[in-house]
Formats: sequence, structure tokens, C-alpha cells
Amino acid sequence: MLTPENRLAILMHGGIRGQFGKTGLGLLRYSRNPIVAVIDHECAGESLPELTGIPRAVPIVASVQEALAYQPDTLVIGIAPSGGQLPPEQWQEVRVAVMAGLNLVNGLHTRMADHPDLQPLLHGCQWIWDVRQEPPNLSIGTGKARHLPCTRVLTVGTDMAVGKMTVSLEMHRACLAIGMRSRFLATGQTGIMIEGTGIPLDAVRVDYASGAVEQFVCELAQDADIIHIEGQGALTNPASTATLPLLRGAQPTHLILVHRAGQTHIRTFPDVPIAPLPEVIRIYEQVAAMGGAFYPSKVVAIALNTAHLSEDEAHAAIAQAEDETGLPCTDPVRFGAGRLLQAIKDEG
Repeated sequence: MLTPENRLAILMHGGIRGQFGKTGLGLLRYSRNPIVAVIDHECAGESLPELTGIPRAVPIVASVQEALAYQPDTLVIGIAPSGGQLPPEQWQEVRVAVMAGLNLVNGLHTRMADHPDLQPLLHGCQWIWDVRQEPPNLSIGTGKARHLPCTRVLTVGTDMAVGKMTVSLEMHRACLAIGMRSRFLATGQTGIMIEGTGIPLDAVRVDYASGAVEQFVCELAQDADIIHIEGQGALTNPASTATLPLLRGAQPTHLILVHRAGQTHIRTFPDVPIAPLPEVIRIYEQVAAMGGAFYPSKVVAIALNTAHLSEDEAHAAIAQAEDETGLPCTDPVRFGAGRLLQAIKDEG
């Protein structure tokens, strides 16, 4: 529903400093749209680049009402809270935006296009895009993507929200920069908002999840040398359901393990430890290949999220991960995706 001309305001109350702002931060880093305001009452008036490291000088305001002064035409819900539900205190902000004539991009599980509190407020060409909708005409998975000739790179993680989409996009853009026929398969709401298409995998009925991935991978493979598949969830997280369908549907040729430096437990389940990285790697490779039934994917590199560290600390964490795993490691946001692409090339 978005066009490159839409002027965006991003609703992010508590998301800039908190742990649920990944949708808004992803858009700020990668969206081609003009973003005219970020709405977060906790950070109003502060510098977005200083808070996030994202070199985009967008004003931070305290409310939708204040954001209207910057003439947005579309409000994007930029938080992704656990369970995908909009906090009740932010619902009024959405109503204010729709009443002011703004379009709405909604990446939450709660459908809003036909919501009785919002639908009567729409006028003319005003629209609401519920991103998390199951695509039509899906079928079950067959594993046939393992026969495709293109390279298929899936990001897998030690937890949810560690940066799998970011790593996939960084690799995709690095491939485009050197002239490769690269495609990015978005599998979550943020990636779909950025790319304009993809699969909201956590909105797909589980019986059809691997088939949905397979269908999109096979379509993209028609004009691609390499496909970067955005990972979802983690085998290590007890609430995650999307990782296995991605492994089965994409039949990846290469895996990139994404980890937040220093994280030892699942963020939303602090009683669940994260295994040492070599053990996580072993599990992903075994599950991917399933004893030889499927493509024998290998973890070829580690992408380390070091956003919370100083540069010296980041280099030390990268060196530690390399020593621990014997694999090349980098933070592609800070230091580029070159080492990850070289690892893919070296593996063949």
C-alpha cells in the first residue's frame, strides 16, 4: 500500500530506548520513504542520531498531534511488542491520526482496516494497511527449493529481535553494490514495509508456513543469483514458531548466525539460557539437514549485534566470537557485510 512518496510519521512511544522499537528503527535505517517525525514521549526533543546511531535527522515529538505540524500523510505503528498487540494507551494516538486524515500502516496482529472504532473515520482515498495478513493460494511445503541453482542465505538467531532482518538487508545491499542479482525475502512486518512485499510468516497458518516460504523463494529464484531470506525467531526461544518453516521452505545453502554480544539468556524468558555458540551452530546445522534428508546447510559466519558496545568493546566481542566458533565474525552495520559475503563465497 505504501508508495515511495508517502510521508511517514512513526509511532514509537517507549520504542527508541526500549526493546520493542525494532519496526520503527528498521524503517528509520532502511526505508526509502521520507520520514518526517518520530513519536516517542520518552525521547521528545532529543537527537535521533545520537540516541540510535542512525544518520537520519528526524525530529522526535511527544504526540501524534505534534507530529501533524510536519505534514505526514501516513502513520506507521513502529513498535512490535511481545504478542503483537497495541498497548491500550496508544490506541487514542491511532484514532487522532486517522481522524486527521492520515493513512495507517499496521504491523500488529490486531486488524485495524475493518475495526469498528476506525473504519467509520476513513474518508475518500484514505487507507489502512494491515501488514500481517496471510497471502492467498498457499500450499504445503515439499522441500523442492533444495533443487534451485541459486544461493540461498538464511539468517538464524540465538533469540528473537537480535538483528536478523538487519543482517539480511545489509548483505543484500552489499551484493547489489557489487552488481549481483540479489533479492531480499521479507518474512516479518518491518521487512515487508521496507521491501513492499514478502510473507508475514507469523500470520500464516502453521500447515502452510513452509509452503509459503517455498513459494516465494522459488518465485524470487527466477531472476536471482542469491536470495537473502530474513530469519524469524530462534530455535532457542520457547515462544518461536517461525524458524523451522524457514529452514524447510527456503532449504538454505548457507546460514548466518546472528547474536547480540554478551547475551546469555532469552530476553523475555530470563530463566532460559542461550547455549554456547558452537552448540547453537551444531543444532541449527543438524535441524537444517535432518540427517541428510534436506540441504546440508552450514553456518558460515557470525553476525554480531554490538549496538550497545563501544567500538573497542565491539572489536573485542567480535574477536571472542571468532575464537569461540572458529568462524569469521563481524557487525555488518558498523563494519560492513564484506566478511559475511566472503564467508559465503568461500564455502561455495
